[in-house]
Amino acid sequence: MECQRLSLPPLSAPGEVVTFYSYKGGTGRTMALSNIAVLLARRENASVPVLMLDWDMEAPGLHHYFEQHEERPGVLEFFEACRQQLERFSLEGGGGQGAGRDDAALAQRVLDAIDWQQYVVRVDQGSPLYLMRAGRFDASYSERLAQMRWDQLFDTCPALFRCFADTLAQHFRYVLVDSRTGRTDSAGICTTLLPKKLVVVFTPNRQSLEGVDALVTRAIEYRRSHEDEQRPLLVYPLPSRIEMGDGAQRAEWRRGDAHKGIAGFQPMFERLLRTSYGLPQISLDSYFDEVQLQQTKTFAYGEQLAVRIDQGGDRFSLTRTFEAFLHWMTGGYFPWQSGREIALLGAIGEARQALLAEPARAVALPLARDLARLGELYRKDGRSAQALEAFRQSVEIRVRLLGEEHPDSLACKSGMARLLRQLGKLEEARFLEEDVVDVRERVLGGEHPDTLAARACLAQTLLLQGELATALLLQDAVLAAYVRQLGGEHPLTLEAMNGRAATLLRMGRLAQARQVLATVVAARERLFGAEHGDTLRSKLALAQALGREGDLDGARRLLAAVLQAQERRLGSDHAATLATRDLLADIVAGQGDWAGARQLHEDQVAARERTHGLDHPETLMSQRKLAEALLRRGELDAARSVQEQVLEVHARLLGEDHLDTLHSKTQLAGTLQQQGDSEAARLLEDAVLSGSDRLLNAPVTGHADSVLDGARHLQETILAGRANGHEGAEPDTLASMIAMLQGMIEREQYAQAGELAEHLKSCLLRPGVPGKLRRRGMAQLKRMYKLQGDLNALLALQEDEVQALEGALSEARTEQR
Repeated sequence: MECQRLSLPPLSAPGEVVTFYSYKGGTGRTMALSNIAVLLARRENASVPVLMLDWDMEAPGLHHYFEQHEERPGVLEFFEACRQQLERFSLEGGGGQGAGRDDAALAQRVLDAIDWQQYVVRVDQGSPLYLMRAGRFDASYSERLAQMRWDQLFDTCPALFRCFADTLAQHFRYVLVDSRTGRTDSAGICTTLLPKKLVVVFTPNRQSLEGVDALVTRAIEYRRSHEDEQRPLLVYPLPSRIEMGDGAQRAEWRRGDAHKGIAGFQPMFERLLRTSYGLPQISLDSYFDEVQLQQTKTFAYGEQLAVRIDQGGDRFSLTRTFEAFLHWMTGGYFPWQSGREIALLGAIGEARQALLAEPARAVALPLARDLARLGELYRKDGRSAQALEAFRQSVEIRVRLLGEEHPDSLACKSGMARLLRQLGKLEEARFLEEDVVDVRERVLGGEHPDTLAARACLAQTLLLQGELATALLLQDAVLAAYVRQLGGEHPLTLEAMNGRAATLLRMGRLAQARQVLATVVAARERLFGAEHGDTLRSKLALAQALGREGDLDGARRLLAAVLQAQERRLGSDHAATLATRDLLADIVAGQGDWAGARQLHEDQVAARERTHGLDHPETLMSQRKLAEALLRRGELDAARSVQEQVLEVHARLLGEDHLDTLHSKTQLAGTLQQQGDSEAARLLEDAVLSGSDRLLNAPVTGHADSVLDGARHLQETILAGRANGHEGAEPDTLASMIAMLQGMIEREQYAQAGELAEHLKSCLLRPGVPGKLRRRGMAQLKRMYKLQGDLNALLALQEDEVQALEGALSEARTEQR
């Protein structure tokens, strides 16, 4: 092996530093790094310079994989030299200018004074693969390592480690750092200061997962919170030593098993990455389908490099797994991007480059095809903006090259229309769908399968636009054609019946909808099975029809069966399972079974905390529903605790005057009132009234009408409650009610004002109301009735006013006697 000083030219573009970390030893971290380094160095005709850096100084082992047993300086000696340079600069008085010194300039001065290349050795004569070992393992190594205070080195020159990483990245495409395990200073340097990417190697056990969770959270938060470290940190989990022979146990530790108390590493990383990067929802299904390092007997002993021995690359080999992992890591893709998305993005990128070189139809049409596929993938993933842009580009290319009426152009327009419908852009969707229907009817005929499919899509858009009769006519025509051509139990016929039932439900024709759905459910059970996705979807629709008809027992049985099937097949935390559990909880609550509702809501809160996080709006809504169930059961302390948690999150994330925060305060005030804490309840209600006033009287800031209506409704609810209680005659309550009524009259909101007017009238007619306040209130009531032209209400008010006055006079005479 070479021992002389290296001379490595700088790269045209900087490379990247990647740290490999594991919380516990025995995960195969060093083995994984070594194999990945060999694969990277082989790329581009073995011309990619790769440096391995052994920072696991307490248990160094990277050199064993490359038979590097010659004693030579390494990481420890390099930073000893850095420390000496810093001490020398400090003594010379040239280390900086006091507290305001430029740390980056100081760090660069230190690095320039040290020939870092003398610490690096080449370990492969067939590729540019290099190693900076942990250090020189002489008799003084342990003592020197113990004396190395990494925290003091950082405090003296905080930019040193970052500049060191930048220097190496100027000469190596990849710098792979083998980090110390656990929670140590050196591990902190490797995971937070050095890398652009962090590979977290772990075995599926609780200790390893809990430690990794804490470390990744800390590393990302450090990058966010420190002004000098505002660099992105991409995290790639790498499960290791996975036993391939036990599929059941492998699934338990990957997906989780609540009954056994196993959280599952995939849900843990989905939650961790979603929270860390502020994403609404992610899936690591595709990533973990490909990236799991299997346990093999061949490589369980010694320091063998699998990629040098097992070069076949079949799907059972470690080499194949390492290459799959590099597909994500070196491409700069996120772990939550699916393999299919990555393949499409790669093909699209290559096609765009080819078009730049030579525009050609043979390149453009495959590009349009891949854009449409990418748009459909994004649509299913809920990434609407990206999906819409991909569809627009695909349609533009196909229309330009193939024409408006080509089948591929029409198919792409249909996909784009489906997305627009999901986004609520119904006019745009309808325009595209009517165009597609018109062309297909003219070119293919009214009963061609493509024409019928286009009509069915148009009917869905018409249904959402509220044109129910028109939608039903289209659906009847499509259904009749399917029955003639395919028979009554063909999947397309059943799907058409399902769509027709949805329209009948919207029209309130519940009995007809129920009959159609029962037929569809029975047919799909025979064709597909009782737990097929389409069968379950029809059962859900049938359950909703039964619930609206008042058959809550039937709806509950059906929903419980669907939920059980989804939990078994999809998992407790799947989006479809969560939606069904919500529906079932509502039905159970409607039956008055608050114990059953409480259990369902508790399960829902736990599931949404796992999938969405504690602060997600859907989690908070589930907590609100849980609090309602607890209240109904008389568990006031538990309900109060849940409501306080929800209020704390709303106030922290949305602000004190946000409508959701005001709602949470109102609900908590109601619970406090039931507990007998009237003073605390009153304070919360006053805060709601003040916050609502600020919302209503604020300058125009784009508040939706629904927000303003919600603020008014909160005020009405509180004031009406006080009016019906012992506080009804209090002057401040009456004054607020009068002012609110006056505002509604000025905005001509007579329908909303009606209920408030009735409450106000009953309060004003009570004995003891100050005369001036009563006159103000009566004047507003009379004004409202006059503007409405409601003479009967006006006469009735005057009669009630006279009777109230007579009653007051009678009481006064009695008291005088």
